[in-house]
This record gives sequence, structure tokens and C-alpha cells, in this order.
Amino acid sequence: MGQEIAEPDAVHQDVDRFSLRSTLLVPASPEEAFTAFTDLTSWWVAEYTWSGPDFLTELGIEPRPGGMLYEIGPHGFRADWGRVLTWDPPRRLVFVWQIGPDRVPVPDPSKASEVEVIVEADGPGRTRVTVEHRKFDRHGTAAEGYRQAMTEGWQDMLTRYLHSVRRRPHPA
Repeated sequence: MGQEIAEPDAVHQDVDRFSLRSTLLVPASPEEAFTAFTDLTSWWVAEYTWSGPDFLTELGIEPRPGGMLYEIGPHGFRADWGRVLTWDPPRRLVFVWQIGPDRVPVPDPSKASEVEVIVEADGPGRTRVTVEHRKFDRHGTAAEGYRQAMTEGWQDMLTRYLHSVRRRPHPA
């Protein structure tokens, strides 16, 4: 882990058996990058939600330790799929990923993986965002396959995140 990004617009990924680290540079300040990351509706892949693109009405993060990552779908049905462990804007966000390899909710956080987002200035108007999805071993025998699937998933999601940052208005 820890290699440099080959091209500034790319999402670079390093993998270990039970973890995945994705790194990208975004054209924004750390504050803008953090705000954009936590605005899931602007970049999260609706096809990856339980509600699906046709029925998803809201996707969000409650901005505090203990807050939930959630979606609201048909008829107001709410599905919580993560819990915030660390909320430290604009530097750091850590949450439990309570979605199993079979896309079934994982109610016990000790059996769920974890995502850490680190946001660091990398020059004027540029920020390095590192997303580490780790502790896949908590998902049992499907852990390695799940990490492999999430490698593709995070590549797609973070590419969309990068494009959403580019579309956001930036202060003059």
C-alpha cells in the first residue's frame, strides 16, 4: 500500500487480503471535498441501494458519532446500513459498513467491515481523499470475495464522487 496516484484523475487502489485502500485527488479544498463526500445523493450509485434507482427517495449520513448512514425508499421505508464511529470534518470520517456480502443487513457491528475516509490538502485547490474499507474478515468465509467485489464497487463510486466534485460550484 501507499503507492502514488499514476494520473491525477484516477482512483488508485491498493489491496490486502481483508482491506482495500482507494486514493484520489479532487479539485477542491478539504472542506469542499468532505462536504461533497458526505452528500451521498450527489454521487452514490443508486443501483447499489436496497431501494434501487426507481424507488430511492433519500440517502444520507447523520453528521455525528453514533449517527446512521441510511436510505429511504418506497413508502418512507428507512434502511440503516452503517453507523458513524468518527465524525471529524473536514479531516476524517469512520463508519461501520453493515452490509453483508449477500447484501443482507449486518445488525451486529462487530461482524461488519469498516470504512475510514481521510481528507488532506494536497496543494492549492487540490485535496487527497483516501478511503480505506477494512476488516472484511469480519464477514466470515465470503470475506475475500466480498473485498474483491467492493474493489470494483469503490472504483465506480469514487469515480462518480470525483465527477460530482468537479460539477460543484467552488467559491471564488
